[in-house]
Amino acid sequence: MRRRTGGCRLGPVVARRPGSVEVAAWKRGTPLLLLAGLLVLVLAACEPEEAPPPNILFISVDDLNDWVGHLGGHPDAYAPHIDRLADQGVAFTNAHVPAVSCTPSRMSILTGISPANTGIYGNVDFYWRDVPHLRDVVTLPQFFRENGYRTVGGGKMFHALSWIDRSYGQNQNDPASWDDYFPSLEKPMPDEVWPSPADTTESGARVWEPAAQGEGERVPPWFFDWGPLDIPDAEMSDHQVVDWAIGELEREATEPFFLAVGIYRPHIPWFVPRDYFEMYPLEEVIIPEVPEDPLAGLPESGEAMGSGRRPWHHWVAENDLWEEAVQAYLASVTFADAQVGRLLDALEASPHADNTVIVLWSDHGFHLGEKETWEKFTLWEESTRVPFIIVAPGVTPAGERSHQPVDLLDIYRTLADLAGLEVDPIVEGESLVPLLREPQMETGRAVVSTIDGGDGQSVRSTRWRYIRFTDGSEILYDHEADPGEHRNLADDPAHREVMDELAEWLPSEMRPAVRPPGDGEER
Repeated sequence: MRRRTGGCRLGPVVARRPGSVEVAAWKRGTPLLLLAGLLVLVLAACEPEEAPPPNILFISVDDLNDWVGHLGGHPDAYAPHIDRLADQGVAFTNAHVPAVSCTPSRMSILTGISPANTGIYGNVDFYWRDVPHLRDVVTLPQFFRENGYRTVGGGKMFHALSWIDRSYGQNQNDPASWDDYFPSLEKPMPDEVWPSPADTTESGARVWEPAAQGEGERVPPWFFDWGPLDIPDAEMSDHQVVDWAIGELEREATEPFFLAVGIYRPHIPWFVPRDYFEMYPLEEVIIPEVPEDPLAGLPESGEAMGSGRRPWHHWVAENDLWEEAVQAYLASVTFADAQVGRLLDALEASPHADNTVIVLWSDHGFHLGEKETWEKFTLWEESTRVPFIIVAPGVTPAGERSHQPVDLLDIYRTLADLAGLEVDPIVEGESLVPLLREPQMETGRAVVSTIDGGDGQSVRSTRWRYIRFTDGSEILYDHEADPGEHRNLADDPAHREVMDELAEWLPSEMRPAVRPPGDGEER
């Protein structure tokens, strides 16, 4: 398994001077035979050189929205290492996820199959490999493993949670995908550190005394929590995962590697060492601007988006905790960024630096009070847009930005293309290699994101966001005039043609949501 570079090894042949045998043959009047022999030698030497396959460093940062410097999502967000990576390759400023919650998004990214075809639209309480039509799907790391790569991973890659290991938080890791996993296939994340001793309930949840305190009844669940920890970075689970990954980068490689590193922060709960909180003095924290009526002009299905987290927002606002929560998220982003920096430093110091493709992505964005909601689970920009960076030695120019819409489904085909490998036709998405070579290229493309339950989908182009729900109601935003997505234009007949064109990007059919295996119907 090698890629051809198109190079031509002419050195020894070009430098060779004819000896007495060749000269004598020429003088005997057999120049054609001699020239034919020399031509065979030259053509043999001109066989394209075989370049070693590229290694792949595959970095996932959980729940990371556009609050990083190069995307400008928050004026004070400090993520120098993610921005440093963006300056080394191509950063996609209009990248969107296939789905707006952990399980379906990660499933689609790691299988190259959209939610419309997996039938997984939300966080499920059963193991995905037990679903008949997903049983033989070849995941991205499995694909590279089958093509001669050593595939290893650590931390959250497939869905898992740090504070509950059953129900919708159960480990979804896939043994067929990996040669090795840290800490283990059965436990993809090291033990977390909590602000107080944590007990484990019969349901498998870790519970602790909440650190974020507010007056009155605590509406949000205990895991919507935050606060500084008086511990060194090394005690954090993400730091331990990166320690392991650094060890992998220091190994002498006898085969190409696919190294997947899952960084859990800034996923809730936001507990990181105190130093990161102190980087964002509370009295200087800037909270998102929210209009007086952020849901004005929306259909009923639009108003329902994010409604499950709207009580969280009311509790935060009524208890004057908005600045605290934003501070905690920013601190968690900077902590995660520090782990990315450690990875980049280790790669640069390793013998693999010049032959390793780096991909950094997040599984979905995150609301921090916009539209009066928190977390993800919506089809607005805050949920679907994520940081997405690719550095491919010899392919990507440094410090370029592509503003074209791209889908994280594209990762599978793109990495296969960079490695010179063919993928199964079942894999969706597009190879982004043309955009990596020419980031300013215009594609005319739009990309689709799906909400939990499959009850609605969003189409994002360079200018527009179009949302259509299964009840037929619609939302349209013009990002040129309304980047905050505050004015729904769907009722304006002047935009009917635009909406119809965008709707053509939606899948014509969607698989029914999968059911737990053995519940009466096989899907």
